[in-house]
Order: sequence, then C-alpha cells, then structure tokens
Amino acid sequence: MNIKPLADRVLVLPAPAEEKVGGIIIPDTAKEKPLRGKIIAAGNGTKDEQMVLKEGDVVLYGKYAGTEIELDGEKYLIMRQSDVLAVIE
Repeated sequence: MNIKPLADRVLVLPAPAEEKVGGIIIPDTAKEKPLRGKIIAAGNGTKDEQMVLKEGDVVLYGKYAGTEIELDGEKYLIMRQSDVLAVIE
C-alpha cells in the first residue's frame, strides 16, 4: 500500500521501544513510546511553509505528536512537519 502525506505532513516509522533495561524485561504495557523515528514519506509543503524534511531522515518528535495508524501490521505516525523537533544526522 502506498501512502503519500498531504501538505506539511510526514509519515514516520517509530523506532522500536526498549525491551530490556539492565537485564529486566519490560512488558509491552510499561514500555515508553519512542521519541524518534524514520521518515517514510513526506508531503510537498504548503504555500506558506516549504517541506524541509525528506524521506530517510531520522527525526525526534514530541511524546504526544502525530496520529497512530496501522498498515500491513506495521504501526506508523502521521504528523505535521512542525511536530518534528529535530533531525538526527
């Protein structure tokens, strides 16, 4: 399935959550949401704001940023470019 975000939105694949901390296995319900991910697709931007993010960028985003969607058994986030805090180089 192909998804193309519109305007200033990006499709992000979140990094996997930590499963072990110092030898202790953390159950799914106690795992913290990851705050970084990889951009899978990006919109074209708006007339007021050009899209500076691109496919393949690894980014940091806010804890409650974006809307979760599930495609082909994989969880993704769709969020506005302004919800992205930084690009990791």
